[in-house]
Amino acid sequence: MMGLAVSFPLPADDRNAPLDRALLVRCTAQDPMAFRVFVARHERAVFALLSRMLGRGPSVEDLAQETFVRAYRAFPRFDVDGPAKVSTWLLTIATRLSLDARKRREVPATSLDDERAAPRAAAPGDPEIEHRRRELGRALEAAAATLPDDQRAALVLSEYHGLSLAEIAEALEVPAATVKTRVFRAREKMRAALGEEWSS
Repeated sequence: MMGLAVSFPLPADDRNAPLDRALLVRCTAQDPMAFRVFVARHERAVFALLSRMLGRGPSVEDLAQETFVRAYRAFPRFDVDGPAKVSTWLLTIATRLSLDARKRREVPATSLDDERAAPRAAAPGDPEIEHRRRELGRALEAAAATLPDDQRAALVLSEYHGLSLAEIAEALEVPAATVKTRVFRAREKMRAALGEEWSS
C-alpha cells in the first residue's frame, strides 16, 4: 500500500508497541521516513476496519490509500500531547471515508472479518470442524448484512477495534449515549439474525 510499509518495515515484535512521541512529532512535520513507520504500524488496522465496513474488493485498497493520504495532510494539525490517541484519530478518518463511500453508492458489506483477522482454518483431516467454520462465516456475513451502516460502524469500532464509547462518539460525531444504543441494537440484530444455533 503506497509502497511505504514495504520500503520501511517494522520488526514483527514491535508492531503492537506504541509509537514514541518523537516519531509522531516527525509525522506532524510530514517527515516521509517517520510516516512510513506510521503506515507500517497502522495499515493492518485500517484495512481490517475498511474490510469490515465495506467487504473485500478494490474499494478497500483505494480507501486505505485515501485514509493515509488524508492522515499525512492532516498530521500537522494533530496534537501529539492531546487526549486523542493517534490510532483512534486514524480509524476515525477511515470510518468516515467508509461511511461516505456507502452513502455515495451501494457498496456490498458482507464480511465483518478480513483475511488477516479471520480465525485460522481447522487442521487438515478435520472436515466437520472446517465445514462448521465455513457455515458460521456465512451466517455472520448474512447477519452483518442486516445492520444499518451507523450500527455496523459502532459495532466494528467497539468489538473489533476496542474503542471506548467516547472515542466512537467522536469518530461518528454523535453523543456517547447514541453510540451505546447503536452497539446494543447491532448486537441484538446479530443475535436475532444468527438464531439460537449460533448465538448460544
